[in-house]
Order: sequence, then structure tokens, then C-alpha cells
Amino acid sequence: MKDTLSSVFTFQSRLVMVGWLALVCLPFWEYMPATVMAIVLVISATYAYFILFGRRFDDKGARQPNFKDFSSLSGVVKMFANRRAALAGWLHYLAFDLLIGLFIVLDSQQHDISHLMVLPILFFALMIGPAGLVAYFIFRALYTGNFIDLSWAV
Repeated sequence: MKDTLSSVFTFQSRLVMVGWLALVCLPFWEYMPATVMAIVLVISATYAYFILFGRRFDDKGARQPNFKDFSSLSGVVKMFANRRAALAGWLHYLAFDLLIGLFIVLDSQQHDISHLMVLPILFFALMIGPAGLVAYFIFRALYTGNFIDLSWAV
């Protein structure tokens, strides 16, 4: 079962890079948003499967994740001692960070910000998602004079 979890980890980690490459190399391709969202959906479905039905992939005698563990840092650390829970957490990060990248690209296009200027921020979003989003909002505020403008979303 360890091989299955490792294979899923490797495949999903590679799959998400297809999404990031689309964000970086094909930002104006008409199918880029749909492609990235399809990748997010595949990762999210895999995440849901392992959370809901993946108990059979746990090591024998492994501590079972418990929702009560979310109430403290030490509980979260204990939860991630389970390989399946660690994989699910990783999949969560992959999907979330890719969505942040998609938001940054689409929002920057709406604000006529050069894609070349956004590329370094996309790297931050890839590596440390929420910090990349904060960096983008700061950059956008300095570039456009508008900190929180989501008028395009309505």
C-alpha cells in the first residue's frame, strides 16, 4: 500500500506542474482556465477519495486521523504521522496553490498587468501559496493603486 500512496504522490505532483506550466507559458490560451480547473478537479477528487475511502491504504497499526486533531497544533502534527493523511494534506496544498495561481493570472489580465511582471509572483504562489497571494495584492496595489478590486468578478 505504501507504493500506491507514493505513486499517487508522484503522479499528482507531476500533474499539478502541467497546470503551472499552462499558467506560466499559456496565460492567454482560451482553454487555459478550463485546463487548470480540470487539473484542480482531478487533484481534489483524489484528495476526497483518500479522505473518505482510503482507510485501506493506512499502514497496519497506524494512528487513524481524527477530526478532533484539527483543534491543536500537536493534534495536526499527530495526524500527519499517518501517510494517507500526509498525502491528503499535500494534495490539498497542490490544489489550493494552483487555484491561487489561476486567480493571480486571471486577475492580472483584468488589470492589464504584464504577464512577465507576474511570473516571479507565480513562483511564490507555487512555493508558498498564501504568501504569493499577499505578494500579488501588494504588487497590484502599487502597480494600479487599487488594493482590493474584484469588480471583474461581479
